[in-house]
Amino acid sequence: MGSRVLSALSVRVSDDPFRKVKKMIKDLIVRLMEEANEEAEHKGWCDTELSTNEQTRKEKTAAVEMLHAEIDELEASIAKLAEDIEELTKAVAALDAAMAEATKLRQEEKAKNMQTIKDSQEAQTAVAQALTVLKEFYEKAGDATALLQQQPVAPEIFDSPYKGMQAENGGVVGMLEVIESDFARLEADTKAAEASAQKEYDTFMTDSKVDKAAKTKDIEHKTAKKQDEEQALIVKNEDLEGTQKELDAALAYFDKLKPSCVDAGVSYEDRVGRRKEEIESLQEALRILNGEDLA
Repeated sequence: MGSRVLSALSVRVSDDPFRKVKKMIKDLIVRLMEEANEEAEHKGWCDTELSTNEQTRKEKTAAVEMLHAEIDELEASIAKLAEDIEELTKAVAALDAAMAEATKLRQEEKAKNMQTIKDSQEAQTAVAQALTVLKEFYEKAGDATALLQQQPVAPEIFDSPYKGMQAENGGVVGMLEVIESDFARLEADTKAAEASAQKEYDTFMTDSKVDKAAKTKDIEHKTAKKQDEEQALIVKNEDLEGTQKELDAALAYFDKLKPSCVDAGVSYEDRVGRRKEEIESLQEALRILNGEDLA
C-alpha cells in the first residue's frame, strides 16, 4: 500500500506478529491523528498570522509610500518658498537702492534748480537796475540836447550836440530787455521743471514704498509658512522612520513564518490527504490482523 509505517513495522512483525503489531498500529493511528490535529491547529495559526502580517505589510507599505510623497511635496514647497523669499529680499533691496539713488539725484537736481532760480532772479534784478540807469540817462540826455539847441552855436568841433549812443545802440536797451525776459523765462521754466521733477519723485517714492510694503509682507508670510512646513517635515521624517521600522519588522516576521507556513515543500492539503491515506491504510491493516471480513 506504499505506507512507510507498515514498511517499518514489517521488520518487527516476527517478534509478535499480531499483538505487538496491532498495538503499534493503534499507537501510530493515534499519533497520526494527534499530528493531524496539531497540524490543523498550526495551519489555523499560520493562516491567522499570515493574514494579519499581510494586512500589516500592506498598511505599512502604503503609509511609507504616502509619507515619502508628503515629504517630497514638503521639500519641494520649502525649496520654492526659499527661492521666493530670496527673490523678494533681492527685490526689496533693489527698491531700497533705487529709492536711495532717486533721493540723492532729486536732492542734487533740486539744489541745482534752486541755484538756477536764484541766479536768474539775481540776474533779472541786475538787468532791471541796469535798464533803469540807462533809461534815466537817455531821458536826461534827451532833455540836455533840447536845452543845448537854444544856446549859442557851439564851436566847430562841437558842431552837434551830444545825444549819447542811443541812436546806434538803441538795441542795448532792447537787448537788455530781451536778456531780462530770457532770465524770467529761465526762472519760470526751471520752477516748472522742478515742480514736475518733484511730483515724479513723489509718485515714484509712493509707488516704491507701497511695493516694498507688499513684498515685505509677502516675505513675512512665506517665511512663517516655510517655518511651519520645516517643522511639519521634521514630524513627517520621524513618522517615516517609525513606520519604516514597523514595516521592516513585519517583513522580518514574514520571513520567519515562511519556512513553516509557506515554504513547507508540500502543501497542507497534500499532507492532509497523504496522512488520511496512511491512517486508512493502517486501519485496514488492523482490520485484517483482527480477522475482520473486508468483503
